Amino acid sequence: MAGSRQIEQAAADWLARRDSGDWSAQAQAQLDAWLAESTAHRVAFLRLSAAWSEGGRLKALAAGTEPGQMPERGAWTAPPFAARAEPAAGADDGDTDAAQPAAAGSPARADALVFAPRPRAPRRYGARLAAAAAVGAVALSMFWGWSLYGKVEQASYRTAIGDLTTVPLADGSRATLSSDSRIEVALSRAQRRVELRQGEAFFDVAKDPGRPFAVEAGGRRVVAVGTHFSVRRDGGDLRVVVTEGTVRLESEPIDGHRQPTTLLPAGSIALAGPNGVLVRSVSVDEAERVVDWRNGYLVFRDTPLAAAAAEFNRYNARKLVIGDAAAGELRVGGNFRWSNAEVFVGLLEQAMPVRAERLHDRIVLHSR
Repeated sequence: MAGSRQIEQAAADWLARRDSGDWSAQAQAQLDAWLAESTAHRVAFLRLSAAWSEGGRLKALAAGTEPGQMPERGAWTAPPFAARAEPAAGADDGDTDAAQPAAAGSPARADALVFAPRPRAPRRYGARLAAAAAVGAVALSMFWGWSLYGKVEQASYRTAIGDLTTVPLADGSRATLSSDSRIEVALSRAQRRVELRQGEAFFDVAKDPGRPFAVEAGGRRVVAVGTHFSVRRDGGDLRVVVTEGTVRLESEPIDGHRQPTTLLPAGSIALAGPNGVLVRSVSVDEAERVVDWRNGYLVFRDTPLAAAAAEFNRYNARKLVIGDAAAGELRVGGNFRWSNAEVFVGLLEQAMPVRAERLHDRIVLHSR
């Protein structure tokens, strides 16, 4: 049995012969016999006949031959674009676009082919502009965030027992740490934040109305713009002493309820604890004496001996211990150097009914 390509070729030959105009009854009989030999012959012939009858297709294949007219043999080898071949000799050089059709059967010249320009895809200027705008917005927001919240200073400072130190901050402020104290500093272009982790610190705040200075400690927040004040932690209690300007004392909400804000002008001594905030107004001089530890002194005014001993213990490794309740209730007053607890105990023994028991790591105070 012939292959499909052979059958297709035979069907094409029969179709060409039939449409050539030289077609006889004998030729038709031979075609009928060939069609009767196989279903494949009939299918191939019908398919080619249908394609042949298609006017547009036939015209294209025939390179302009009108429907119903058979192109000459050999014209099939000339591709349709042969119509754009080099013009014939004698043609007007200035009319090259109006090229003459190639002669039937003549091979097309590759160097004479003229290709139509490829249509350009529309440029997406809108998408590019949108992408550039998005990138610019991201860069601008990153710069804005960096300029406001980028860290200007982030540091930790601490002192040991018996040491005091004053540290300058990047904004021009200064912090003086008392004995056995620790602060965490985080300054940016938008805010100034200090966390008092332990002990006491006195702050000399540089004025900057656009960037409040906040000290956080134990769920409370002391906010100032430019002033002098100290913050001290004693367990869960907080003490704030203001010697210049005004600060705002804020507390965290309790059980979802907002706590009132307390304004503290100069001369205020605020004690904040679990039961609220107690404010005592004194003179600025008296407030200064409360923070005289910066100059090496502890100031007592009718202070229980137990409280005075606790204050000395903040600055000394050798502790003062109250031996009995009666000794602890005795009242003391005066200015004393916190670095010389031994002198303080000697004065107690001379002026008050106190007996001191001196051990290597502590001094026990008994009443007499």
